[in-house]
Amino acid sequence: MENLPSLAANHTNAPDAARLTGSAANATVGGFTTNGQPLTRSGIYKIVRRYGSTLDDPRTDRRITPHTFRHTSAVHMLEAGIEVNVIREWLGHVDITTTNRYAEINTNTKLAALRATEPFDASEGSRTTPIWRTDETVMNWLASL
Repeated sequence: MENLPSLAANHTNAPDAARLTGSAANATVGGFTTNGQPLTRSGIYKIVRRYGSTLDDPRTDRRITPHTFRHTSAVHMLEAGIEVNVIREWLGHVDITTTNRYAEINTNTKLAALRATEPFDASEGSRTTPIWRTDETVMNWLASL
C-alpha cells in the first residue's frame, strides 16, 4: 500500500479538477468545490446532467439524473440478494413501501418467468425457440414493462 500514490495528492490540483468538470470556477475536488465549499445537491445534479445529457433518449423520454444512479444501485442490490430492509436503510427511507418501488420487475426477471413456462421435459438441444422470442413486437413490449 505504501507504493500507491495518495488520492489526496492526485485530487488537489485545481486545473486537473477543472479539466474533469469542465469549469475552473466550479471544479470539484473530493466532494468540495475549488472554493472549499461543500458540493450541494444542485451541484451534483448539474455535474450529472452535464455528462448524462449526452446519454438521454428522446424516444423514451428517459434522462440520466442522480436518481438514475440511486435507483440502479438499489435494483442491483436487490438482484444481488440484499434484504429490502437493508436497502431501505441505505436509501434513508422511513417506510418500506417507498423502497418497494425499487423492486420493480426487471428484464431478467421477466425472461426467467417466461422460461419457466417452457416444457420441463424438453432438453436444451431439442428446444425450439418459442415464437414470442422471435416476435420483435412482443420483445419490445416486454422490455417496456
